[in-house]
Amino acid sequence: MATNPMQRKARNSFLLGMLLMLLISGIVIALLFMQLMNKTKKEKEELQASVKAYVLNQDVSSGQVITTDMLTMQTVNRNLVPSNATSDISLIENYALQDKEGNDIYTKIENNIPALYIRKDNREYQVKQEDETDNYYIEKNNDKEYLELNSVPLVAKVTMKKNTLITTELLSKSDNPVRNDVRKQEYNMLVLPMDLATGDYIDIRLMLPSGQDYIIVSKKEVEVPNVGGIDSEDTIWVNLSEDEILHMSCAIYEAYKIKGSKIYATKYTEAGMQDAATPTYPVNESTSRLLQNNPNIVERAMNEIANRYNNTDASNLRNNYINPEVSNQGDQAQTNVETNMQESTTNSKNSRKEYLDSLAGVIE
Repeated sequence: MATNPMQRKARNSFLLGMLLMLLISGIVIALLFMQLMNKTKKEKEELQASVKAYVLNQDVSSGQVITTDMLTMQTVNRNLVPSNATSDISLIENYALQDKEGNDIYTKIENNIPALYIRKDNREYQVKQEDETDNYYIEKNNDKEYLELNSVPLVAKVTMKKNTLITTELLSKSDNPVRNDVRKQEYNMLVLPMDLATGDYIDIRLMLPSGQDYIIVSKKEVEVPNVGGIDSEDTIWVNLSEDEILHMSCAIYEAYKIKGSKIYATKYTEAGMQDAATPTYPVNESTSRLLQNNPNIVERAMNEIANRYNNTDASNLRNNYINPEVSNQGDQAQTNVETNMQESTTNSKNSRKEYLDSLAGVIE
């Protein structure tokens, strides 16, 4: 059937409109698809650039015990997170305060002061710590009931505000608390384990030619200086209190005097689960007097020193084993000391120069 020109024009206009509508719809759909793909790609990139890390959900003061209820997991941009930030709850749980029965110890804020609590036998008890022994206990019927913990708790090294990212550098095991008299000491005269690395825990010991072996300081976290991208072969840094520094000085002096003696470090195999060893090295009489009259030594350490050396066992160790070894060296002892002191000083100067040279290379 023939159509008139008006009908053909209307039909062509309709078809053209449909084509334009389909074209526009296609373009819109393509744009929406591209936006969706870009959004998906961006979300994927953001997800790849994001990491989970623990942050504090309350303010924490230096030396305060960290309990798991004080932490919240957050997703943050990887570029804004230090490489040593932790997202591993096992790090926290391994050192969380918990008694042998599996009861969690948690933190409550009372009058703006944090306090530790535990729930046992359907009752809540405040957990306290003895100043003399550092043991944790609760009070039941006005009697102390000591708590046996299944791990070493973590403490905050510094004061931190709420929402602070938790990093390994901010935490310390509580058997190495940071006291006012603690200083970072550098030693380069120790015989070190071949595989010693930063973060390992060590005892420092003195072995005499007779086979006697004494613990000078125990369970100290080691930092190995890095010079020009290479770990130092003979130098370590450890944090020691004033009394421990004097113990080390006395032991080093006697190790220098006694030919064939060795002052060395031994590693802990599972530092998180192993308690610190008890030091056994008895200092000489002059150092003992210095220790007991040193105003820089905190009171608790002073009491421990008095208990350790004001007994016959310590005197017998010195009189029967160490003093005879020193006496046997005769006039050679002083020469040994001078030689070894000079060698240690030279090593320190060389290490310092290498360190400064490495820094200058980085700056250039």
